[in-house]
Amino acid sequence: MASPTAGGVVIVGSGLIGRSWAMLFASGGLKVKLYDIEQQQITNTLENIRKEMKSLEQSGSLKGSLSADQQLSLISGCGNLAEAVEGAMHIQECVPENLELKKKIFAQLDRIVDDRVILSSSSSCLLPSKLFTGLAHVKQCIVAHPVNPPYYVPLVELVPHPETAPATMDRTYALMRKIGQSPVRVLKEIDGFVLNRLQYAIISEAWRLVEEGIVSPNDLDLVMSDGLGMRYAFIGPLETMHLNAEGMVSYCDRYSDGMKRVLKTFGSVPEFSGATVDKVNQDMCMKVPDDPEHLTARRQWRDECLMKLAKLKHQVQPQ
Repeated sequence: MASPTAGGVVIVGSGLIGRSWAMLFASGGLKVKLYDIEQQQITNTLENIRKEMKSLEQSGSLKGSLSADQQLSLISGCGNLAEAVEGAMHIQECVPENLELKKKIFAQLDRIVDDRVILSSSSSCLLPSKLFTGLAHVKQCIVAHPVNPPYYVPLVELVPHPETAPATMDRTYALMRKIGQSPVRVLKEIDGFVLNRLQYAIISEAWRLVEEGIVSPNDLDLVMSDGLGMRYAFIGPLETMHLNAEGMVSYCDRYSDGMKRVLKTFGSVPEFSGATVDKVNQDMCMKVPDDPEHLTARRQWRDECLMKLAKLKHQVQPQ
């Protein structure tokens, strides 16, 4: 079998996620072609990538062993889809989260690709069975869902279509590892995949606690950022259970009754509307006003924190 990296990578769609993927693949030494229907969009994206890579290099945060100039030389734009995908071994779709638009792109790709290329979607919530059913190359299709911002958060959820070939999963997994990401195999498709199901469970209970007047929005966030989040940045909830007693069996023996008692008090799915939205929005805007300037500055601060955390995680990894 050809290696997962022979022939290079094509990014379809040059928005924020497409830009991040291009930088990640180039950091792993792979040739990247960036396709978009708008030539000006490609030009703007290449310039944004150049600025970002130079800035990352100056701050010592550029990924990979190649210099910014070496990585930049691997990325090029292309306005012709058939020309872009010729000889590629991996195609990463990054168009907006719209089912009909994504299906249209994959139908186009299905007509022009060979039997070796992997067709991968960056979708965060559209099921593979909705995206890929009926395609001639369905065995080569997979969802590779990154976490925003992908350059600083390494997780990628790999979600197969029921007909996805095991080799497609294996090759995509190997490719993600090669570029420094942390892939997880979602063994069968489920609405929300894994990350969003966990995220929505937290958001749902957070919302209920605020709505019922148990805690303020800012204190709720503090419970995560200065409590659970610090722990979860290094170990997950299952290992936390394992360590918080004399192993998992001990934890379940000791705490299962209490957990079940509390879980039975959880309310129904919130509406995320009305007075609670106003209350949460008011608290959030006192901390970070919702104008573009403040939001951009806060996102930049978040990304710098994530970059430092990623470095720390790398340093403290158990051998």
